[in-house]
Amino acid sequence: MLSIGGVDGCYSLSSADDARSVADYLWNNFLGGQSNSRPLGDAVLDGIDFDIEQGELHYAALARRLFERGKRSRKKVYLTAAPQCQRLNRALSTGLFDYVWVQFYNNPTCEYSSSNPNKYKNSWKK
Repeated sequence: MLSIGGVDGCYSLSSADDARSVADYLWNNFLGGQSNSRPLGDAVLDGIDFDIEQGELHYAALARRLFERGKRSRKKVYLTAAPQCQRLNRALSTGLFDYVWVQFYNNPTCEYSSSNPNKYKNSWKK
């Protein structure tokens, strides 16, 4: 599993075409594709984890492209996500994600606390 995103750094996808290009790069360099510049050599990972904390535009297109690439090659590509609770990404609405681990920490609007144990549930109702 390769995790993309995270809290540090400056990253974004400028368009759906950019998302598809990034998906093709991930497929060819880390998953089931072919490339002369595979950073892990012949190792083939089985999925991508989305830890998108800086904007969410076009990540649904990236997830769709990875899913399609796996389907065409008959190789299961696991898609996972670790969204912040106040920002459940549009990409999740695609229904393509196999696992989702919501970040109920470092997010005061929805993190669990003993003084307000329903805070995290209430944040999901918005």
